[in-house]
Parts: sequence; structure tokens; C-alpha cells
Amino acid sequence: MKGKKILITGGAGFIGSNMVERLVNDNDVTVIDFTDNIKYIKDFLHNKNFHFINNDLLKYEIKDKFDIIIHLAANSDVRSGSNDPMLDFNENVVLTQNLLEYMRRYDVNEMIFSSSSTVYGEASIMPTPESYGPCMPISSYGSSKLANEAFISAYSHYYGIKASMFRFANVVGKNSTHGVIHDFIMKLKNNPNELEILGDGTQRKSYIHVSDCINAMLLIHERIQKTDVINLGNHGTTSVKTIADYVTSAMNLENVRYNYTGGYNGRGWKGDIKYAELSIEKMESLGYRNKYDSDQSVRLAVSEILKQY
Repeated sequence: MKGKKILITGGAGFIGSNMVERLVNDNDVTVIDFTDNIKYIKDFLHNKNFHFINNDLLKYEIKDKFDIIIHLAANSDVRSGSNDPMLDFNENVVLTQNLLEYMRRYDVNEMIFSSSSTVYGEASIMPTPESYGPCMPISSYGSSKLANEAFISAYSHYYGIKASMFRFANVVGKNSTHGVIHDFIMKLKNNPNELEILGDGTQRKSYIHVSDCINAMLLIHERIQKTDVINLGNHGTTSVKTIADYVTSAMNLENVRYNYTGGYNGRGWKGDIKYAELSIEKMESLGYRNKYDSDQSVRLAVSEILKQY
């Protein structure tokens, strides 16, 4: 992707800041994000190709036209939905609807959208293909992402938008602000002798490194001809217990006591999907193969995050 005028929503966050780094030298990039933390994009502030708008898309009216929208803004804390489902509705569904209305008014006809594997709920088929259904999310986060997909599909048919909707597995890597690796590191810095692990540690999911995630999005969006849904994940899965082992080893900690919280069926929290693995046949058929497998992605992410601390 070169020579484009690009709007990245949520561009100061984890995936967004990595996307900025990937695109800013060859494109005119504008980030809209509502945050006090710009540490991951501060190095771009003096780049002539980079523009930052610190504002809330629930209130802010975009008045410029872009070639493509890369929509990454969302409430990304899946756990918070069980306490406040309206947070997911407002920051994910309403915000996306506002953005689609902007695209309609300004005749912007390309979008890359970060959806989630949580739309599938507890799938009975694994690896889970894009054709799986019915999708029955078990979290308000997953529900909001599925609602977004539906509205994007409708606007695509109404107004000729080409939208790539990517259902992510667990994305890990530098600049992450939450997630299991980040949580484990924080807990062990506070107490290197023991580690609280939500659930029973046997939860298994696929992990994809953020660099693979971004490269796949950009390549596949160029190759598809119309609005479509694509899984981005990995072959195989990694358990929470294995991630704990990787983190403690990388921090040179020995004899750390693991304290499991248990929970219903060993889940980490209400709405947590215990086992998830996406089929990535479609991703690979479109020409992208990951550089890192699930375990390699986790190990690399642990190293990157520890360096940033």
C-alpha cells in the first residue's frame, strides 16, 4: 500500500501503532484516537506524512476525505463487558456506525476492519472456518463485533464499499497494553514468587504476532475484489500455562508458584472462550503465510514486551 491517504482509527494503541509504523513512510497517515497515552506514536509526530487527532469518534465529525479507513478503534478489553455491556455497544457499535455514515457522506469506498474470533462464540467445529454458523457470541465484545460486520456488509451493498473484515485470533507483540502476556509480566514484577492465573491454565487459543497480522491485512485487502470476511490466526494453539512458563523463563524466575483461580469450567472470566482455533485456509489461499507459528508468536511477544519495560 503506497501513495494513499489513510485514516487509522485507534492508531495510538497496540495494533494501530504498529500499523502506523508499517505505513507512514509510503503514505499520508492520519490517526484519530482518544487517549492520554501517545508513547507508541510520539516518534511519528514530526514526520511530514503523519497527522494526529486526539478526539472521541463518538463526538468528533471527520471533515476530510480519505482513500481508505483502517478501523481499529474499539473497547478492546473483552473482560470488561460482563460488568458494563453498554461500553462495548457504544465504543464498538455506535462508533462504527458513525464512521460508516461518514464514509457514505464523503464517498469513501475502502475499509479494513478489525473484527474478532469472539464472534463465533463456542464453536463446535475447530479449526473454525469463516462459513461456520450460526455465530453465537458469549460476550458483549463478540456481539458488538458481529453487529459491526453486519452493518459494514449492509453499507457495502448500499454504497459500493469494499471492506475487508478480519476475524483475529489473539494478537500479540510489541506495544501491547493488555492481554495475558502483559498481565503476567505486571503480576510477576509486583511479586516474582507467585503468579495468579485466571481459570485453570488449560485454556488454549491461537496466537498471531502483530507483524503477521498487519502484513496479512494489507496484502489480503489488495487481493480481494469485494467485501469479505477472513480469519487471521495460526495453525495450532498455545495454552495459558505454557504462556506462564514462557514469561517466567524469560524473566529468569525459578520456582514460581502458580495460583489458579478456577472458575466455571476453568474459564478465566465470564464470556471467556476456553478453546479457540481458527481455520486459516482462506488466508493462505489468498497468498499470506505467517512468519511465526502460535508458540513462536508468544515467545517473540514476551521478549518484545519485556524490552519495552
